[in-house]
Amino acid sequence: MNKKIATLLMALTPFTAFCQQNLKLWYKQPAKVWTEALPLGNGRLGAMVFGRVGHELIQLNEATLWTGGPVRTNVNPHAYDNLLLAREALLKNEDYAQANEYAKKMQGYYSESYLPLGNLTITQQLTDTVPTTYYRDLDISNAIATTRYTIDGVEYSRQIISSAPDQVIAIRFTASKTGQLNFTLGIGNQLKYQNVAVSNNQILMKGQAPAHLQPNYVDFKDTVALNDKPGCRGMRYELQVKAINKDGVVSADANGITVKNATDVTIFLSAATSFNGFDKCPDAEGKDEHKLAKDYLDKAVKYSWPALLAHHYADYHKYFNRVSFNLATLAGDANALVPTDERLFNYSEGAKDPSFETLYFQFSRYLLISCSRPGGPAANLQGIWNKEIRPPWSSNYTTNINVQMNYWPAEAANLSEMQLPFINFIKNAAVTGHVTAKEFYHTRGWAVHHNSDIWALSNPVGDLGHGDPMWANWTMGSPWLSQHLWWHYQFTNDKTYLKDTAYPLMKGATHFCMDFLVPYKGYLVTAPSLSPENSFIDDKGKQGTVSVATTMDMAIIWDLFTNVIDAAGQLGTDKAFRDSVIAYRKQLYPLHIGKKGNLQEWYKDWEDTDPHHRHVSHLFTVFPGHEISPIQTPELAAAAKKTLELRGDAGTGWSLAWKINFWARLLDGNHAYKMIHYLLRLTGSSKTNYANGGGSYANLFDAHPPFQIDGNFGALSGMCETLVQSQSGEISLLPAIPDAWAEGNISGLKARGNFQIAMNWKNKQIVTASVLSVTGGICKLRTATPLKITGVQARSVKTANGYLTGFNTKKGMLYKITGSKI
Repeated sequence: MNKKIATLLMALTPFTAFCQQNLKLWYKQPAKVWTEALPLGNGRLGAMVFGRVGHELIQLNEATLWTGGPVRTNVNPHAYDNLLLAREALLKNEDYAQANEYAKKMQGYYSESYLPLGNLTITQQLTDTVPTTYYRDLDISNAIATTRYTIDGVEYSRQIISSAPDQVIAIRFTASKTGQLNFTLGIGNQLKYQNVAVSNNQILMKGQAPAHLQPNYVDFKDTVALNDKPGCRGMRYELQVKAINKDGVVSADANGITVKNATDVTIFLSAATSFNGFDKCPDAEGKDEHKLAKDYLDKAVKYSWPALLAHHYADYHKYFNRVSFNLATLAGDANALVPTDERLFNYSEGAKDPSFETLYFQFSRYLLISCSRPGGPAANLQGIWNKEIRPPWSSNYTTNINVQMNYWPAEAANLSEMQLPFINFIKNAAVTGHVTAKEFYHTRGWAVHHNSDIWALSNPVGDLGHGDPMWANWTMGSPWLSQHLWWHYQFTNDKTYLKDTAYPLMKGATHFCMDFLVPYKGYLVTAPSLSPENSFIDDKGKQGTVSVATTMDMAIIWDLFTNVIDAAGQLGTDKAFRDSVIAYRKQLYPLHIGKKGNLQEWYKDWEDTDPHHRHVSHLFTVFPGHEISPIQTPELAAAAKKTLELRGDAGTGWSLAWKINFWARLLDGNHAYKMIHYLLRLTGSSKTNYANGGGSYANLFDAHPPFQIDGNFGALSGMCETLVQSQSGEISLLPAIPDAWAEGNISGLKARGNFQIAMNWKNKQIVTASVLSVTGGICKLRTATPLKITGVQARSVKTANGYLTGFNTKKGMLYKITGSKI
């Protein structure tokens, strides 16, 4: 962000007396399990800090350490033949079971898996194992974790950061009395590795990833395939650790680094892999991981701890400090004096704790900054934090909602740069997806299916017929991914990006959809078609998953077509293509309201096999789509609400998060808040529960269960949607503000059109606000009460849904707003 604009915003934004403080997760005891440990990350290097006393554990990750190599082509030469047979079964015979069997025969290989880098262990020689005082925290305002305890009158402290500017993890050990630090550092991994002593204060671990791992949800006798992929061995990796001591003695051998009689020691961890891009073999064409890790380390060790912190803080604050969110509370900051695990438990039991909700909001922003940085890979199912060799669902990119949910809040929460890795992933997926579209469907454009990975896998997974088509054969990856390309333009107004990056990719996805659609009973439909991971009971009472024209398919295509029409209009180009897309959109199978008053999920008004299924895919039309809204399409909005009522409030973590966004878009802030409260309930279980799981672990990680980070990001998105919406050509302020948030302030949220919003409200109505117009343009504000804009001619016009205030803005100008008196 431009410094002048940022300074202007901070100076002129009106705030109430209370301000956001105490942004810490803190605990009175060490972590016993991984979901109690505290996450650090710089977008590439991740650490989970347990905070143990005599035997500390820090679990490590490097974002590019995956199994596998570039995707293969021609993986299923018979896919297209089976596509034609599936269509015949569907369109001529309505034989859904037979279509399902043909769909199985269209599958390719499973995705690859994200791997742990290893563990750093710290064995400390102490006179006692029970400290007289203990404290650990994660300060998300500064992205630093601290462990502090006292034994025999000596206070020991460990501070740890994962620095983006210096590309290392750094740990500072101190003791309050001279010469009291005595400990040994060890490194190891579940993968095969070799440790080497480099010098008297440095060791390294090097190894190579397997060529392939079978997914954890598949029961194979041989789960680890160490044999090489055709022409390509697995990825190499290296971890280097170095100790810099101010006093005492440091020595090293292959078993680790030993520190004796020291008072102040800083440990530097540097790591790298041979990953050299999605289309390069990580072994034969890989980067020099040793040189990369060494260069990072050699540069970082030249800096003192204060200098490292200064670099780290400056880098982190320029992102994190953009947004401040405060809610009025009679309790003030008293709840911040309660440890986070106890606070989460109390909240689960019904305690009112508004500052805990704003802490969670900012924690989710912290996580996105920590696991997705420009130049690195996109955040996966677990961000960058994974301890398993066979992680849940391979810790991959699941494109039927989960990876998109990771980036729902990026633009609105003023972290636009953090979406750049995702946009780069989409570019890569379009390359492999072009081959998939041609080989599997004989279409133009590019296609992506249910699962992907760092190699941008795009084919239907399932290992050539072993996967269930209800998830393996879902086809709508490219149009849904394209939505994020358009969002990035809407929030930035960057026409160069639109012209050179977004529009060509969106056009390619549109070509695929146009060619994939087939005529059926007067409409264009998708066939075969799925509603992700759900099934129906057909007219004959039989269960099925493969049909035609599911609501989700048609909604995603409508969204893509609408966006590409708008994009071509913005660029003033491609008129013939734009006209053809408009014609196609008119022929799409439309939305239908079922006999229960709900929005139909399927082509026909069938019953669901599981009426409370965690996916509510057909409400894509509400969010993240915008085809349905209470203001523009009230009847369909009522049907969407009925759908949610029938589906129920239960679900896995990410499902609960999606429902926050649904209810916010339906302008029911109190129900959105109910879902926030439901998501923020303590769970200690790590076992998968599809029907009624969900919640949060003690470290505030989202519980699917097990841990999936999409729930954290989806909840952040939903919170943003209660406060500001901008999907319909206007900016709605406090559109779904819950009663529990009746008074508060927020600054730094972004709206489409590249407007930055600050608001101060009371009794759920705007008191004062400001709009920073970063790039200029017309600004339309929708509010519950009239507004006065200082310095411009603007009139608040009363509508059926509040007041609409429009005015012209100039680039770089900040506009002060006053609401009606309360």
